[in-house]
Formats: sequence, structure tokens, C-alpha cells
Amino acid sequence: MDEGITVSPEYNDYLLTISTKYYAQRNFGYITKRVNSYSVDPRVYFETSKIENLVAFAVVSSENLRISVTKIEKLFLKKPFRHFNSMKKAIQWVNAIVEKSTVN
Repeated sequence: MDEGITVSPEYNDYLLTISTKYYAQRNFGYITKRVNSYSVDPRVYFETSKIENLVAFAVVSSENLRISVTKIEKLFLKKPFRHFNSMKKAIQWVNAIVEKSTVN
């Protein structure tokens, strides 16, 4: 995401397209590495929650402010949602959630 933008519900169209095109028959997780500073309209997460095969959502950032914001964003998403300081740990967590959801 570009510096200073506000991610609005319309941005969900991209995620929906990806989920339909590449993950139509299987569950997946989403990892966002937040490098730039931008804001997210919480309504985005209401739409994101509707993507049935999205089973995990991870945010990777080491900034203290971003960690606090993630705690608030988590309240709006009806999926497993966690913050990580490293990409490696985020990938491990997402993979574990996806594998567990496939078994059920």
C-alpha cells in the first residue's frame, strides 16, 4: 500500500478476485507486511470476513504504533487475526491455520 492512503472497502475487490481466481477450491491465509504508514477503514474487515475460504489474517510490522492499531483492527474481522514482528512467524502461523482448516 502506498504511503498515506486510506484502505477503503473497495480495496476488498482485489482480495476477492485473488481468492476466487487462485484459491477457489481451497482455504488460504493473508499476510500483510506493513512497511508504509497508511490507515485502514474498519469497514474493510466486514467485507473481508465474508470471504469464506480466507481462514487467517496476519499483519507483520515492528512499529509500536502499528501493533496498537492492529489490536483495534482485530475487533472488526471475524477470522483468526494476529500481529507478528517477523514474516517467518507469520508464515508459520498462517500455514498451521490453513492446514488445520483443511483437515476439518
